[in-house]
Amino acid sequence: MSDASPPRRALVVIDVQNEYETGRLRIEYPPVAESLRNIGRAMDAACQAGIPVIVVQQLAPPDAPLFAVGAHGGALHPIVAGRPHDHLVPKTLPSAFAGTDLGEWLASRGIDTLVVVGYMTHNCNDATIKHAFDRGLQVEFLHDASGSVSYANRAGTATAEEIHRVFAVVEQSRYAAVMRTDEWLAHLAQGSAPERDTIHASHQRALTAMAQTA
Repeated sequence: MSDASPPRRALVVIDVQNEYETGRLRIEYPPVAESLRNIGRAMDAACQAGIPVIVVQQLAPPDAPLFAVGAHGGALHPIVAGRPHDHLVPKTLPSAFAGTDLGEWLASRGIDTLVVVGYMTHNCNDATIKHAFDRGLQVEFLHDASGSVSYANRAGTATAEEIHRVFAVVEQSRYAAVMRTDEWLAHLAQGSAPERDTIHASHQRALTAMAQTA
């Protein structure tokens, strides 16, 4: 970064648990093997760069259908369990900040930039990103180290690809710098800043694109 101080980053690895690969909530898009590989790459790069790694784990009662305490689905995935981390944050709500010590842990270490990977794009990642933004943190979201599932309910239907893509676009419009893992690794190596955006600019580009195709 030019005249600005370099970011004081922490990597938060959200809910990378067996439920999302072999359980009842298997990630559909991007392919879960791809996102897991990128999560591992991000954790390794963070450790090498001296960036603190926070692992977040969703917990539910033992009789819950998902993320039950003591069940295989609720356990950390080997990609995460087999790698070092600096802090473990158990949670019961979508945001990694809600009812946890994450905010205080980051503040006590002077962290100003939160790098988000894990699951799911549209649920716990989105809630954590918005919560971090409201706390005044800069956020970087690695969209190929995350993923979504498809939904169908009384409001309609959406594929996993649609949900993942739309949430990534919305995050980039204000709340986070959205990028691939390779891009993030390049920024780490070069000391460069990722591209950020605004709601107004994002909307104006969409209007221009629609006018050109009309």
